[in-house]
Formats: sequence, C-alpha cells, structure tokens
Amino acid sequence: MEDTRDLAERTPRSERKRRDSFGMFDGYDSCSEESTSSSSSEDSEDEVVPTIPASLPIIKNNGQVYTYPDGKAGMATCEMCGMVGVRDAFYSKTKRFCSVSCSRSYSSNSKKASILARLQGKPPTKKAKVLQKQPLMAKLAAYAQYQASQQILAKSKAVVPAETFDWGPYISSNNTLGAPVSCFKHAPMGTCWAEVEEGVRLEVLNSDTNLSTKVYWIAEIIKLAGFKALLRYEGFDNDTSKDFWSNMCVPEVHPVGWCASSGKPLVPPKSIQHKYSNWKAVLVKRLTGAKTLPLDFNAKVQENLQFPFKRLMRVEVVDKNYLCRTRVALVEQVIGGRLRLVYEESQDRTDDFWCHMYSPLIHNIGWSRSIGHRFKRSDVTKKIEGQADAPSQFFHKVKDVDQNGEWFKDGMKLEAIDPLNLSAICVATVRKVLADGYLMIGIDGSEAVDGSDWFCYHSHSPSIFPSGFCEINNIELTPPRGYTKLPIKWFDYLRDTGSIAAPVKLFNQDVPNHGFRPGMKLEAVDLMEPRLVCVATVTRIVHRLLRIHFDGWEDEYDQWVDCESPDLYPVGWCQLTGYHLQPPASQTNREPPQSVPKQKKKAQQYKGQKKKRKIPVGRRPFSQTGRRRSSFSGDEEQSPPPYPAAQGPTRPRPRTHLHQTHKAESLLRMKEETAEVDEFTFSQGTSDQESNGSGSYYIKQEP
Repeated sequence: MEDTRDLAERTPRSERKRRDSFGMFDGYDSCSEESTSSSSSEDSEDEVVPTIPASLPIIKNNGQVYTYPDGKAGMATCEMCGMVGVRDAFYSKTKRFCSVSCSRSYSSNSKKASILARLQGKPPTKKAKVLQKQPLMAKLAAYAQYQASQQILAKSKAVVPAETFDWGPYISSNNTLGAPVSCFKHAPMGTCWAEVEEGVRLEVLNSDTNLSTKVYWIAEIIKLAGFKALLRYEGFDNDTSKDFWSNMCVPEVHPVGWCASSGKPLVPPKSIQHKYSNWKAVLVKRLTGAKTLPLDFNAKVQENLQFPFKRLMRVEVVDKNYLCRTRVALVEQVIGGRLRLVYEESQDRTDDFWCHMYSPLIHNIGWSRSIGHRFKRSDVTKKIEGQADAPSQFFHKVKDVDQNGEWFKDGMKLEAIDPLNLSAICVATVRKVLADGYLMIGIDGSEAVDGSDWFCYHSHSPSIFPSGFCEINNIELTPPRGYTKLPIKWFDYLRDTGSIAAPVKLFNQDVPNHGFRPGMKLEAVDLMEPRLVCVATVTRIVHRLLRIHFDGWEDEYDQWVDCESPDLYPVGWCQLTGYHLQPPASQTNREPPQSVPKQKKKAQQYKGQKKKRKIPVGRRPFSQTGRRRSSFSGDEEQSPPPYPAAQGPTRPRPRTHLHQTHKAESLLRMKEETAEVDEFTFSQGTSDQESNGSGSYYIKQEP
C-alpha cells in the first residue's frame, strides 16, 4: 500500500543553531495544524504511516508523531496481526506490535500484502499465521503478568489509601499559609529546600491541551504551602484562570532544560497558543536570569524517600498497655519514615503501634536494661526468618548530660504535658531518676498506686518545664485532682506538699529559630491515635512549644507539641509518601453527645464527636492488696498484675465532657481518694533534638 501523505521536511540536528544560552528549547516545536510527519519503529525506517486528519494538532519530536488516540484508553491494536490487547503488554516504546515477531514481520517484504489482506477482510498468509502463534502466547503471558501486577498494586493501595483531601482549594479558599518544608528537618527534603521559592520556573505537564500524549510547558511558582505549590503557566501573566496546585516532589516536576535534555516536547497551552507567533523568542527573553530547580532535584527527592528501617527489624517501644515499661516489637511497615510496629508476642500481628523512626518512644534492643527502665521480656522463643535487631545508629540521639553534679532528685516538682491529655500541662513529680538523663514522671493527683502510669521523659525533653512556666507564659496549669486552693500557686503548693521545685537550669532552654507562625497549616499526627495524620493548624507559639489545632474539631482536642517533633509534617507529606490524610471534620458528620461509650472505629477516619479516644492503651489496676511493687531495674520475669474484668469510670480530661461516657464505677485506692481512670492512648513525646536559641525560664515565687 502506497503512502499518500506528504512527509514534512526535517531539519538535521547538526544544522540547527541554538540561539539561546540555556539549551532548554531543543525539545520545543510550535504546534501546527497542517504539518505532518512519519513515525519509525525500532526495527525499520520503511513503515506505513496512517493518514492523520489535518484537523488534529500534532507535535513533532525526534521524528515521532503524537496525535489523538483512535481506540480505548489503555488498549492497543497490533498493526501486524490486528489483535487487540492491553497497551502496557505490547512490544516496544511505541506499543504498535504485540510481539517481536509482529514487529519483524511488519518490516519484511510481505508486510504490505499482509496489511492489505487484513484491511480487505481476507485471511492472513501462511507465514503470517505461523508468526501469530508465538505472539498470542507471549501476549497471554504478558497479560497475565499485567493482571498480577495490577492486583499487587491494588493490595498495596488498600493498605494505605491514597490521599483524598485536596489541599489546594482548602488553602486558597481560606487564604492561609502552609508551614515551609524547612521547618521540618526530619521530613524529606527538609534540609535542602532553600532553592524552592516563589518565582522559580519549572517544566511541568501541560494539562491545557487536546493532545493525547504527555507534553510540557514552563510554569512559575506563585505561592508555596509545604510541598504544595500554586503554579501558573508561562504566558498567562496576571491571568489566574488556569492556575493549579501541584506537589513539588512528584516525578512530573522538572527544572527548566529537562525537556531539551530528555527529548520531550514543550507545547504552549491551547488557551494562549496564538498569543505569540514566536514562542521560542518569548521564552528566551523571559527565562534569561530566572531561577529554576537544581538539576539533581528529583534525585534528591528519591534519596530523601529512602529510610534505614526495614521490615522485621526488632526494636524496643513503649508498651501501650503499661506506660511505665517497654516491649520488643517488629517493624511491620515503613511509610515516609513512620513505622508500624507489631509487638513480638502478637500472634495475629494486629497488636500494633505507630510512631516515627525518630520518635523518643522507640529504642534499640538493650536500651531499657542499660538505663534501668522497666522492660517486659518477650515469651517468644522462635524467631521469624529474616528478623534482626535494628542498629543503634538508626535511632534518635539525645543530648549527653552530667548527672554527677546538681541533678534531678526523686520527689522534685515540675510541669509536664500530660501524655493522656495533650491539651493540658499539669503539675508533675519526678518519681525515679534513671541513667543517661532519663526520668520517670508522674502526674500529681492522677497516678496509679503501683506507678504503672509513670512515663519516661529525657531531662532535655521539651515536654517538661520548670515550675512557673505556665504562669509566666499565660498558659492554664492543670492542678492535681482534689487540690482545692485554686488557682494553684506554686509557692503554696510546694509548702503544702513539703516538696521542692526542680532547678530551672536543668531544663532544656534552647529555642531554635523554627520558622513557625500562628495560622500556618500542616499535617499533624493525632498523638492520642498515633496512626492518624490530620489536617491541622498552628494556633499558638510559646518559645519552642506549638499549640496544634485539628481543623474541624473543638479546641479541647488541641495538643501541645514541640517545634521539632517528628509527628509534624509539611502540607503534601501524605500525598508524597502515600500515607492517608484525615480531612477536617465537618459539622454534618458529627454526632451529638452520647451517654454511652462509643464503639471502636473500624476505619482510619474520624466519625462522630471525638469525645473519647478509640484505641485502648492502658487501664490502671484497681487494687494493690497483696501485690508487690514491681522493680524498674532491668528485665523482669513477671509482668504487672493483670487487670480485673470490671472497668473503672473514665478519667475526665480538663475542659472535656468525658464524664458523660463513664462506664460502671469501681474504686481505685489512690492516696485515700476515689479516682477516675480512662481508656487512653499513650502519646508520643516530642523530639529531643538540640537547637541553637535561648529561652527565658524563671520562677516567680511569692513570699
């Protein structure tokens, strides 16, 4: 069959003269509605080129013709044997043939006769029949492999659903700012984001086109919000009609010049295609002296998305059922640096705990014994094939301290964030001094008799404060339960309890230049349900302490978090890593207060009023009669006493209504006073990373 189309003249690459100093326009050719070109396969230059309607816009790049597809999306038809199949299973980059045999047969002397016979409805030649036997089997095998890969992909997506919340319209409609990526040193690209700023030019996919193939165009960063950027195509000037949000770390974002080096076409958007007759000259003029991304930007992104922890690595992590001890757990899943840890004794591998790899709640095997922390020895004797202890260098390092001089002592008073109610800073006591600067802390008035709810903080943890911190910074200090002299005054309380305050100089007073501002948006872990990452806002900043508000929820669910906490992430982190993002709660999906406890939720989403945390983490013992007090030194053969079947009423959190959801009452003997306990989730403490600022902490005492 003779080709009736005229082939467009091609200018040899050697004859092209580069008129710019960027080398960024080699992939650009203006769209033409009348020009045509021929396409070549990998095996032959002599090919039949199908007739292309003159009304379809085309792009010429390296001799290939891209037009609208004439078949279903994802499907292709072999130009040799006519068989229809999945496009991804076809042979060669052009996906024109179902196998190597068809590609070679097409280039043979009999190709014209075979094609003509197929077009006329005649049976193929004997040679063609022979050649079709292998392609059919190859295609079936490829199709089976394709289906298997799709099933694996579907399963992986089912584990961590794709992000469904769209940050772009949310930020634009509220006219808010996203916290810069540089505020999150633990996040991917957190330490190499300086060159990403407003005004930087990029090469991105052109969505304003009728072409079926991927084409690109220049865009400018108009606004940044975390990993997200509001982009505007070059040539739209002040026209915002085609502005769009994109994650800066996705593979479709490239520095200027990438198309030229990769042989990709640069095509102006159809809305402004005829605005200039010589787009190349316009780009040369506008891009001269403009900033773009580093050439290795995409490589850095991929490098930053590699994490040292691997599946089946063993770690020590806080026991979510007993806050005072640790247990051995295995890494089950790693997503964006967040670890899903399964306790080693869990038979069905459902007893898990989520935290970041830099969380102060996880440690290397042997850490508990080395500092004298309470530890539950695992009963598992048979190891899983492939498991190994995580190296100690993988874990977050705390600051070395000298405990020989003036140091914390048992019974000293301080202020601490309550891990059972992260919206409150409470009066607390040092209950036990461990090695390497670690302390066991208890909340005054709410402690279990056996100390099973004590929690471990490092002396440089930003979650503990000297006495008077809340008063100085106008933060409400939660008094001990049963203390009647309100508002609480430290001078009176220390005198009444016969105790002393921990010296101010022993606390972490570093305040880094973190870059956070009130009103900034971010993605934050709900530390009461640490598997959830939610849309959140910074509402208040006190030195290095941030007040995190979960959008759509009442202020009583806010949480105090350190500015360097590994549980805070930039806008777009979930999309980048594949972690599911919890959208803001709306007024329509909230349930009215109920007088009975809620059921545990079945999915990772907010449902109803968030008056009670869903993941049970610990219940305090109700009677200590006849039970010995467990030791905190090293391993222990005996676990803490089991809890009775009856559950006590929930412990109300300040400014909440949890007392409306009390269960059947039972007594807890605690300092000769009836107390209330709660099903709770152990929160993640904040990061102990060092900073380079200074704070002003002092005690305002009264005579």
